[in-house]
Amino acid sequence: MEHIKVKIINDSPYGLPTYETHSAAGMDIHANITEPITLGPLERCLIPTGLRMQLPQGYECQIRPRSGLALKHGLSIVNTPGTVDADFRGDIGIILINLSNEPYTITPGERIAQMVIKEYVHVEWEPVKRIDTTERGDGAFGHTGTE
Repeated sequence: MEHIKVKIINDSPYGLPTYETHSAAGMDIHANITEPITLGPLERCLIPTGLRMQLPQGYECQIRPRSGLALKHGLSIVNTPGTVDADFRGDIGIILINLSNEPYTITPGERIAQMVIKEYVHVEWEPVKRIDTTERGDGAFGHTGTE
């Protein structure tokens, strides 16, 4: 498993993002709020984390929902996965949405999302007149026969 160093500023009273288990890909991050925030059904809100980071070039930070909150309470992230680019230096905010039929209250310091640091590549487009064919071809949703 590769390790990289990432510079981070934590302006919250909560700990740095942490892996909950040795093999976890995502690190839990906390809501940096001073008062509880209640989201009604289908309401969304930008929740600050108090985290700012300096990712190395060629890396991004993906923000993903926490599966337990999604399953038990219908809490998700509007733009999932959210992307934090290597040149962004502001507070990382999480756009939470309540997809359930019941209100949900986010408490100060609650673990609200997870972040995964990923390497990426830039594409050089090669305009052509034809691309290779495949068995699937141009079949779209449900075309592979598995439902």
